[in-house]
Amino acid sequence: MLASVQSMGLAGIEGYLVTVEAFCTDGMPMYELVGLPDAAVKESRERVRAALASCRMPFPVARLTLNLAPADTKKEGPAYDLPIALAIMASSGMLDPDCMGGIAAVGELSLTGSVVGVRGALSMAIAARERGIKALLMPVDNAKEAACVEGLNVLPVGHLQEAVDHLRGKKRIEPVKTVPYAQLMRERLTASDFADVRGQKSAKRALEIAAAGGHNVLMIGPPGSGKTMMARCLPGILPDMTLEEALEVTRIHSAAGTLRAGEGLMLERPFRAPHHTVSAVALVGGGSKARPGEISLAHGGVLFLDELPEYQRAALEAMRQPLEDGHVSVVRVSAQAKYPARAMLIAAMNPCPCGHYGSKTQTCRCKPHEIERYLSRISGPLLDRIDMQLQVSALPVSEITAGAQEEPSSAIRARVQAARKRQQARYAAQGIACNAELTARQVSEVCALDDTCRVLLERACEKYNLSMRAVSRIQKVARTIADLAGEERIGKAHLLEALAYRNLDQDYWKK
Repeated sequence: MLASVQSMGLAGIEGYLVTVEAFCTDGMPMYELVGLPDAAVKESRERVRAALASCRMPFPVARLTLNLAPADTKKEGPAYDLPIALAIMASSGMLDPDCMGGIAAVGELSLTGSVVGVRGALSMAIAARERGIKALLMPVDNAKEAACVEGLNVLPVGHLQEAVDHLRGKKRIEPVKTVPYAQLMRERLTASDFADVRGQKSAKRALEIAAAGGHNVLMIGPPGSGKTMMARCLPGILPDMTLEEALEVTRIHSAAGTLRAGEGLMLERPFRAPHHTVSAVALVGGGSKARPGEISLAHGGVLFLDELPEYQRAALEAMRQPLEDGHVSVVRVSAQAKYPARAMLIAAMNPCPCGHYGSKTQTCRCKPHEIERYLSRISGPLLDRIDMQLQVSALPVSEITAGAQEEPSSAIRARVQAARKRQQARYAAQGIACNAELTARQVSEVCALDDTCRVLLERACEKYNLSMRAVSRIQKVARTIADLAGEERIGKAHLLEALAYRNLDQDYWKK
């Protein structure tokens, strides 16, 4: 008997339809699985055999052929265990072949018959809805994640027997209820708050500007000055994610397998802080299966690189293209994928190996050639792609222990969101969300300068030898400062403040 069950596959962060066909006929007992399965899919035979035995159902003693269509697309992972088991049962007469009409299934089976969570559940659910599937049998661990897709009934399955009882009509599985996105946003919690950061008003102001415009930032300062703490507070002042942004961010983390079991939509913007020993592949994506890297996992949020000069030179240089384009194209012999990578780069570093070069309170122990070698680990092209450079100084003990009330993240976020709303209204028809995403042509239109500001910028270019890319980024930052001030045009004060965030090149790298 021939039977087929609809399932879903995952390519990058995109889901696609897979049809599991099973043909069971009399003859010498054998099991043949075709359709470009990888090792994990081929091993499904033993998992399915044990899972059927746990449900007290026999594995067919017959000539059994299974095909995963489309046959020219490589199938990876154990997500096909559940549909393979159901297809075998339907082809051998244990299930009605028509019971799976309008229903797809995904899930890994354990030897006890339990249905285990899989990667990419949200992408699969979105693809299933787009292809007209009405219901999706899915592991309980992934049900909450997929339930945010409207127009699709997500049926949580904890055991193979539950799926069989549902298809036989013995005990129906109730679909997971969808919680409105607005309600989810009210229930979220913020981990770090700027109210806990003492002093550092100038650095907080700079990070507020960066959050309002989506700009990259480099912080230079001695150890213990608060660079890491302020970076961790940054997601708390970024604008709330829209439903579309939350879906895209969750899809990336689901495909990478970083979502916790039972977790639904990601409500907080991601914060990724890879260790400085991270490889170029882990940072930008790749590997034999073209998986997303840290810069894609930080999409929509913050990628924090602490101790920037300690990272491998190849890893840092690999980020140059994603920072410019906002996406990563990973091409391998056996797989290829395109991942979004529109993240804010927040980097932190010491001014020298000992960390006290230029300090007013500590004596630097480094020799000039050691400082030069340390700073030269960061290339000029990478520095050129960082919009803002901050000098973070160590605070005196009296300021740290003072009981003065600091401004909370909620107050800063309100100003940031107001500035972002102005940008969204301005760029509604241009497909961008913030000033950092402006193209060269858009910069000349949106960041136009009057004669006074133009002369000022020309003098700065001559004095500091600024590149064209640096000039463009200065104009973007000035546009953001004007948005925070509620001004329609860039003024002299806005441009001067933007220029102040590009002067560390002269202090450290251009001596």
